[in-house]
Amino acid sequence: MFKCHVCGSLESQQERVSEMYELEDKRVLVEGIPATVCQRCGEAIFSRETTERVRRMVHGEAKPTGTLTVEVFAFS
Repeated sequence: MFKCHVCGSLESQQERVSEMYELEDKRVLVEGIPATVCQRCGEAIFSRETTERVRRMVHGEAKPTGTLTVEVFAFS
């Protein structure tokens, strides 16, 4: 049974999400990650298998499907 570790909600749904990861001196975006998403607060929870697959992908077992240019703002 699902229980959100952020807000305590018991309601979730399966979705595909995108996450940005910071690796040493670069950022990478992984799209389409299967996740259980809290319907109240939107927190995404990944299975151990999914987490391991993402880790292997971003550490060289997969080739990027594209590149992005993003604007950066400093909050000061």
